[in-house]
Amino acid sequence: MTDGTRFGERTPRPANAGDGLSRRDFLRVSGVAGALAATESSGAGGMAVPVTARQLISAATDDFPLAETTIADLQEGLARGAWTTRSIAEACLSRIEEIDGSGPALRSVLETNPDALAIADRLDRERRDGRLRGPLHGVPVLLKDNIDTADRMTTTAGSLALAGWIPPEDSGVAVRLRQAGALLLGKTNLSEWANFRSTRSSSGWSGRGGQCRNPYVLDRNPCGSSSGSGAAVSANLAAAAVGTETDGSIVCPSSANGIVGIKPTVGLVSRAGVIPISHTQDTAGPMTRTVRDAAVVLGVLAGPDPRDPATAAADARGLADYTPFLDPAGLRDARIGVARQFLGFHEGVDRVVEDALDAMRAAGAAIVDPVVLGSGAGRRLQMAETDVLLYEFKAGLNGYLDRRGSGTEVRSLADLIAFNERNAETEMPYFGQERLIAAEAKGPLSEPAYLMALATARRLSRTDGIDRTMDEHRLDAIVGPTGGPAWVTDLVNGDHFGGSSSAYPAAAGYPNITVPAGAVHGLPVGLSFFGRAWSEPTLVRIVYGFEQATQARLVPRFRPTVG
Repeated sequence: MTDGTRFGERTPRPANAGDGLSRRDFLRVSGVAGALAATESSGAGGMAVPVTARQLISAATDDFPLAETTIADLQEGLARGAWTTRSIAEACLSRIEEIDGSGPALRSVLETNPDALAIADRLDRERRDGRLRGPLHGVPVLLKDNIDTADRMTTTAGSLALAGWIPPEDSGVAVRLRQAGALLLGKTNLSEWANFRSTRSSSGWSGRGGQCRNPYVLDRNPCGSSSGSGAAVSANLAAAAVGTETDGSIVCPSSANGIVGIKPTVGLVSRAGVIPISHTQDTAGPMTRTVRDAAVVLGVLAGPDPRDPATAAADARGLADYTPFLDPAGLRDARIGVARQFLGFHEGVDRVVEDALDAMRAAGAAIVDPVVLGSGAGRRLQMAETDVLLYEFKAGLNGYLDRRGSGTEVRSLADLIAFNERNAETEMPYFGQERLIAAEAKGPLSEPAYLMALATARRLSRTDGIDRTMDEHRLDAIVGPTGGPAWVTDLVNGDHFGGSSSAYPAAAGYPNITVPAGAVHGLPVGLSFFGRAWSEPTLVRIVYGFEQATQARLVPRFRPTVG
């Protein structure tokens, strides 16, 4: 939860192409950079940034043969034998070692799958035998470290309290990815406990992984809580990742890291086996470099799961394939409302939005400007939402932790708070656990205070918010800035959010898609498109048209700092 050169789709370069350094040279450069980092650093919390190796690192990142490849590119290469799943996995694992573990040291991946190459070999054998599991067969995907996998990878929400925890069964997300042939490559860093621990946390920091960095400018924040998923995909460590969102945790890191993120309607994607915050707002969703890839992954993830009652409607309302809605002319005749109440916090962001609106008009969209969501209700919505999340976090986390069984140290929220107090030096060196303590003080979900807060949040976000606005103006979508340019990471004072438009679709449980729209001083800025429940097909059509009209994704260059 957030409580945070132009390329489109293109074909990959051959493996022997590239005008940068070879992999061997890159390893040499990374070693130099690591040595320099000991004495030359910038950023908060002693985060080493190899300043004098800047140009070498930038050149070396151009030498990755799978840079900016799409899922379709990978499938085409696999089909014609240019690559194997194993060769793709080996390239991604090397990339993680070189970019994430050393060199720029993004710290976006907590662990890689120790069985990745064996699984890749099995997927290659299946392909040779003509047995393709689905649209992701052989495609490496990273999972946020709050999504259960019953393999040799752990699931910890970034906390040392769950170190070594291997769930007994796959999450619904992992089941669907495996069925579609995806190679689960590793677990990504995140804001610990999905950023529901402290009121002044630093997004992207976890006790297990330390501080994740933004691949565009290393002393800047990747936003959260799906920080590692956003940074890793943007830096080409994998073709796709899955994040989770309660309020902003997919769309904010997608925006800050220059990628596409889809926060689906709550109930479209199973939450079974996902460490919870809120059963009324939580959802998992795809994070990719293109809208097409996000649509492919969304189709894989969508569908009912008997372990998550909220997905019952997905059988009738969800789709197994969202790619038919990828219309390059998707903006034509679309009625799009501009929620100007979310503008005005940064002049650079305002310029990006105005340019985006001009592009949409030129592509045939009818722009309704302005529209107002729940006039004057923003503060009341925030207060009600916060109360709902505190109640639901206690209930949901207690349920998840209790299922770990006897013999485990942390089986409740109270146990977690006590663990953090005992291990404050490693778990709380920069910020505390005020949200955990506030949640523990709440009562059961039968309390009138919770029921009133939930009713208020739903009325303000749904009935008096998105639904009313869309009805009044006959809209297909509402747009607003996803957030501002990434702020300088500050472990002492915490995050410095500028603005956001995520609260209304988050509290409503409605879909929200962010797409790269431009940049401010080389830092990506995304535009959010949101609408009614189950309107993913309409939103996918619109955002694909926007992406094709603007081609605003920038490839990260790992600059040490702005300037």
